[in-house]
Amino acid sequence: MTLKTAQQYEDSLRKLKFQVYLQGEKVANPVDHPIIRPSMHSVKLTYELALDPEYEDLMTATSHLTGKKINRFCHLHQSTEDLVKKVKMQRMLGQRTAACFQRCVGMDAINAVDSVTFEMDEKLGTHYHERFNQFLLKMQEEDWTVDGAMTDPKGDRGLAPHQQADPDLFVRVVEKRQDGIVVCGAKCHQTGALNSHWILIMPTLSMGEKDADYAVSFVAPADAAGIVYIYGRQSCDTRKLEGSSIDVGNKQFGGHEALMVFDHVFIPWENVFMCGEYEFSGALVERFAGYHRQSYGGCKVGVGDVLIGATALAADYNGAHKASHVKDKLIEMVHLNETLYACGIACSAEGYKTASGNYIIDLMLANVCKQNVTRFPYEIARLAQDIAGGLMVTMPSEKDLHNLEIGKYVEKYFRGVNTVPTEHRMRILRLIENLTLGTAAVGYLTESMHGAGSPQAQRIVISRQANLEQKKSLARRIAGIPAK
Repeated sequence: MTLKTAQQYEDSLRKLKFQVYLQGEKVANPVDHPIIRPSMHSVKLTYELALDPEYEDLMTATSHLTGKKINRFCHLHQSTEDLVKKVKMQRMLGQRTAACFQRCVGMDAINAVDSVTFEMDEKLGTHYHERFNQFLLKMQEEDWTVDGAMTDPKGDRGLAPHQQADPDLFVRVVEKRQDGIVVCGAKCHQTGALNSHWILIMPTLSMGEKDADYAVSFVAPADAAGIVYIYGRQSCDTRKLEGSSIDVGNKQFGGHEALMVFDHVFIPWENVFMCGEYEFSGALVERFAGYHRQSYGGCKVGVGDVLIGATALAADYNGAHKASHVKDKLIEMVHLNETLYACGIACSAEGYKTASGNYIIDLMLANVCKQNVTRFPYEIARLAQDIAGGLMVTMPSEKDLHNLEIGKYVEKYFRGVNTVPTEHRMRILRLIENLTLGTAAVGYLTESMHGAGSPQAQRIVISRQANLEQKKSLARRIAGIPAK
């Protein structure tokens, strides 16, 4: 097997024995839980479309290890064309789901770990890259969804990991054995964790010598003994329990995040890719962050396409589509969205080959991409809410629409353009609410701000990559000032 069907993927999740808690209760069956299941549908689509000839070019690639056709989410980029196709694939999936489809973090993680383990082995004589390739072979053959996990709780941000009052606020090695290591700690905001087969752990910071125990990277089965998941709340998430096809805004697709706790989890040596090599932790963090900042130039743009379309429909249904200011606001939304896409494509096209043979994006342009992502989706959402109007958040429920006593009033008084059914207007307004305020807003807005690093993280990299001295020399030459 190299390409799972959508049903095979769902069936494979049912075999996993997750320890997951949601709203204080243990969940026996995450796959069918009404709050969790829409997020599984998003991942399931990545399997379905990989087998659809229409999307084959974007959704699949040729493995550099085996020469077989594999899902692009399991692929190491072998060219700038691969990097560009990744962004195009992400935009398409964002358009199809209007939600987070959750496999990007793992794809970005394997590409970062590949080049860093290669360079570790070259310098230190370790065997991490060989171990990683053995895992990658299995990942590609089984078409696994792998969750990349980087973000630690961090505790007191003013203190290094080894200085924390509680040493488990960063994932760490607590025991080294002949057959492997034992780890404790936690990872926060883990997107799609419960829809994954494996977890790929990476350090969250550039570590120093005193933090060597925290410079650890490994893979573990998502349901390994000692891993506990605490499901994160999202705005309006309990609407999924009500059975309404209107009030949730996006009934079929969604995303999820969870706190992932490691309570003395054993990891065999063959699954360990870094253990104490703190001098390489910074490179792993920077490369993963770069790949993931590139990703946002695709996925957020695809969701933005849906939001722009929903906003244009709302204007139609409100009878405001001919107003010049509405037209201008829609143009601005498109302009902002396409600017994000341009950044994603640019950092991909300017990518280059690493020592291990895979391709990495232009780090400066990837960070510019993500810096724009921390801003533009918020303006797109503001304009969407402006055009949609206040009814988006004061509208009655679907049950009111279908109530025998009062439904006629909802039908009458919430109609816009007379030729458009009231239900259609309600559906599109709920979709805008979902994307800008509800469950999808986690993946579109908050994740745009903090996913792949908060805004200051990009500014630090941009500063490092700016090469101001070279720019000064350009100015001196043009101005006729002698070089220093």
